[in-house]
Amino acid sequence: MKLSPRDANAYFKKPDRDKTGLLIFGSDAMRVALKRQEFLKALLGPQAEEEMRLTRIPAAELRREPAMLLDAIKAIGFFPGPRAAFVEDANDNIAKILLDTLKDWQQGDAQIVVTGGDLKKTSKVRKAFEAHPNAYAAAIYDNPPDRGEIERMLADAKLTPDNDAMASLVDLARAIDPGDFRQTLEKLSLYKLNDSSPLGADDIAACAPTSTEADVDDILHVVAEARARDIGPVMSKLQAQGVTAVTLTIMATRHFRTLYRIAANPGAPVYGVRDRDRVTRQSNSWGAAKLETALGVLTDTDLTLRSAGQNAPAIALVERAFIRLAMLGAQKNR
Repeated sequence: MKLSPRDANAYFKKPDRDKTGLLIFGSDAMRVALKRQEFLKALLGPQAEEEMRLTRIPAAELRREPAMLLDAIKAIGFFPGPRAAFVEDANDNIAKILLDTLKDWQQGDAQIVVTGGDLKKTSKVRKAFEAHPNAYAAAIYDNPPDRGEIERMLADAKLTPDNDAMASLVDLARAIDPGDFRQTLEKLSLYKLNDSSPLGADDIAACAPTSTEADVDDILHVVAEARARDIGPVMSKLQAQGVTAVTLTIMATRHFRTLYRIAANPGAPVYGVRDRDRVTRQSNSWGAAKLETALGVLTDTDLTLRSAGQNAPAIALVERAFIRLAMLGAQKNR
């Protein structure tokens, strides 16, 4: 059976121990791994590996020894509690093994937990789990965690944010990898140890990672400071380094949201940047009205990049948007 993203998030938190198994797949290996960790912890508890209630089987090994999975789900452990056999990096090369094991599964056997990459709709593995009456398949998309998911992660970390901190975390989740975001929450949990006050934006500023690349910071400052002539050379350097158009759009959106937050709420803390005074000056130069327009330009650019009918070079679209923003920033506020 298929799980929608909303249903999947709920199921990962509270799995059914009587199910045959679960397939988690997606193009982002880190996101898939984090969801798998969350599910196995909820299903088996934190001591499953120490108590030998979890068997890990790489797909390559299973292909060489097809009986491994069936042996794993039938084995009786020394410790009481639910059991699982986890198959990593599955693809159609082991589809027959997985299908045969699903057929042989009986109540009381260990659950079959499988992770895979971007499995197509025609994948035999995906079809098997989606069609199985007692198993689930969950696709993990590249979307950043939404507010509800962030709230659940904060609750797990025993962190209570104020409104400014929550807004900062939502923006941060859009700008960095999911693994980095989870590590940031762990760092915040340690940072707030024995501190009962709500999590604030200042706390996030102290723990959040800075921009991933100094060169990406360079283009953001060039655009925000209306230096249109410098955009071309910096973009050429970034393109040579392999920086993608989507990454540039995400980082620019994050930067201009930070500027907008400062403009809309003077005195608000600035997090995740190398030079707080510099971005404050940029925000003051732009003003809230022009920053709203800038965010609209970036949103339109992002939608164009994701459009199925888009044929123009992606990096050229972003460069054109950056030039437009720089010209907008050069206009005097009225």
